[in-house]
Amino acid sequence: MVKGQPPLSHDIKGLSIALAILVGWSGLLALLLMVDIEAMAIWAIVGAALVQTFLYTGLFITAHDAMHRTLSPNARMINDGIGRLNVFLFALFSFSKLKQSHWDHHRHPAEAGDPDYHDGVHTGALRWYVHFMREYVSVVQIMGMALVFNLLLYGAGVAVANLLVFWVAPSLLSTVQLFYFGTYRPHRQPAGGYADKHRASSNDYPIWLSFLTCYHFGYHWEHHERPGLAWWQLPAFRRSQEKPLTQVE
Repeated sequence: MVKGQPPLSHDIKGLSIALAILVGWSGLLALLLMVDIEAMAIWAIVGAALVQTFLYTGLFITAHDAMHRTLSPNARMINDGIGRLNVFLFALFSFSKLKQSHWDHHRHPAEAGDPDYHDGVHTGALRWYVHFMREYVSVVQIMGMALVFNLLLYGAGVAVANLLVFWVAPSLLSTVQLFYFGTYRPHRQPAGGYADKHRASSNDYPIWLSFLTCYHFGYHWEHHERPGLAWWQLPAFRRSQEKPLTQVE
């Protein structure tokens, strides 16, 4: 191990978590695409869709850690490989483009040059979300997703209801989850203005709720302060801060 690098136990834990999310997402999706949705109770349908949404978010958060090379610091090529796979499975995203945009976000948080920020005029959540999505989703990507949809529908015989409820809806809901808890809430301008160079704040949720809302990505000031930490390390770093910056509701 190179001096200054995390111990190999970090790689083992990070890769194990990444694998668990990937296996959980793919396994549940395969199951849900095959079930008879008409025989399911409404609570089961909603619950399954929400769990799949959470796993979709996990795919992206894993790719986000790969962008920072915190997924496996001692085997750096693995980061790019897993990152590319996860964003491709998420919605045919380009990992290279997302990585470049994310580092632009870290260089210019909540200001001109930040691809995640609003357009400078429309600061409300809905218009900001639309602007956010237009920055990342391309026509070619939408056409690719439509092709996959039709291959699953006509080639694999998956019911259209299963595709819409368990494949399309969770991926879209996940973008809302990522945007709201990982971009809008942390980077919206507080009444007194931004407090420091990170132009970010953190939620004040307990650890279990922070995990459920967005894999601790809502501890966002901490992420900007220490981008070399994996998502599962953020709670410990937050506890180590005497006065973490929290949002004013």
